[in-house]
Amino acid sequence: MSFSLATWNINSVRLREPIVAKLMQEEAPDVLCLQECKSPVEKIPTEWFANLGYSHMIARGQKGYNGVAILSKLPIEDVGDKDFAGLGHARHVAGRLENGVTIHNFYVPAGGDAPDREVNEKFGQKLDYLTDMRDWFREERPEKSILVGDLNIAPREDDVWSHKQLLKVVSHTPIEVDHLAETQDAGGWIDITRQDIPDGQLFSWWSYRARDWDSADKGRRLDHIWATADISNAGHSSRILRDARGWEKPSDHAPVFATFDL
Repeated sequence: MSFSLATWNINSVRLREPIVAKLMQEEAPDVLCLQECKSPVEKIPTEWFANLGYSHMIARGQKGYNGVAILSKLPIEDVGDKDFAGLGHARHVAGRLENGVTIHNFYVPAGGDAPDREVNEKFGQKLDYLTDMRDWFREERPEKSILVGDLNIAPREDDVWSHKQLLKVVSHTPIEVDHLAETQDAGGWIDITRQDIPDGQLFSWWSYRARDWDSADKGRRLDHIWATADISNAGHSSRILRDARGWEKPSDHAPVFATFDL
């Protein structure tokens, strides 16, 4: 069985329903994982998506904030969620395909502006969230699993437009990168995107603040696709659909893709 998968921080699934549909029609991944849906589950526009072939959905939502959804052409079973760091946020959901592969969809907290938990509660929550993820993976080491989502960290020097200039900017600070590395190591996760595209700058997010985002290209790779080591060799065809950042009323994130032969 071969299936394609995409992950996209959509920044309001109802507001950006047209470009979700555009992606479904033009790219047609078998599984589409969305983050920052900003909608109660019952208000996600499932009928339109179902008409485009995405008749299966598992999701966790809340009004105005957060929210994660897995939309699938393939049958998928809801296998739960975790409330990491006790935030009470809709930031994780997991589903299992009929081939036994579990897909985890995550929206890690952004962490605010100041990279100091003493003065910025949100930064502390982000670190605690990652620590809880790490501890869970240590206790229940995942197998035959894929982890996707907006992890809000660009870990490598070539995952940002300027390593030196962003070392003290939330999303690329050493403490965040270390926390993410510990989380990745705890689950034995392999970064599929970088397994496929090992060299060169690679971005999935460009700030709304930059009107000339494309020419300035001050991006960061915040969106990730990982797989456990037992299936990582099955992953291939990774890409980031940069053009989606320029669609009408876009998200500030671009979709990330991979295909798995399992």
